[in-house]
Amino acid sequence: MHFLSPLLENYITENSESEPKILTELTRETHLKVVQPRMITGHFQGRVLSLLSKIISPENILEIGTYTGYSAICLAEGLLKTGKLHTIEINEELHDLQRRYFDKSGYGNQIVQHTGDALDIIPKLDICFDLIFIDAQKVNYNAYFETVIKKTRPGSIILSDNVLWSGKVIEPVAKSDKATAVLIDYNQKLKNDPRVDTVILPVRDGLTLNRVK
Repeated sequence: MHFLSPLLENYITENSESEPKILTELTRETHLKVVQPRMITGHFQGRVLSLLSKIISPENILEIGTYTGYSAICLAEGLLKTGKLHTIEINEELHDLQRRYFDKSGYGNQIVQHTGDALDIIPKLDICFDLIFIDAQKVNYNAYFETVIKKTRPGSIILSDNVLWSGKVIEPVAKSDKATAVLIDYNQKLKNDPRVDTVILPVRDGLTLNRVK
């Protein structure tokens, strides 16, 4: 579902910050070589992530769902010089492609890759995160949130991607569609969660912004 007309989407993109050349290259290679290239973050949302990170100036960032590394590079643009971004991807076959672009981006020394199940990895990280981006298996969103909020402090920001799920969250849900059902429950849970302030931004496929109280 397009929430805006293609013409208006193009206008917004064209009048936002230009996409860095390295991310244009990464997008091209992702579409040529990787399955489901539509999963890549993309120009406009990438600039949103970059600007939010620059506003926050985080010391530590956690990303769940690296894919080919586009969003990680965007988020790293706001890191303090002493900061680190920890990114977790379950598909080990993407590791080398990610690392190649991380190093080309100039943020390679600040980006730490983890391969495996985020629910196993996160509890082992003895780090308090200023900014967290959740963009992995939708059926695990609630579990991810409950795991990461233990690694935050008041003022930390948690972002959750794809929360509008191509508009399916306002349509009748098939019994077999577990992802949509989970996201509907997740969106309601965050609205009513007293631990966080919550707003859904209609950015691309929906981006929830939570501030930990």
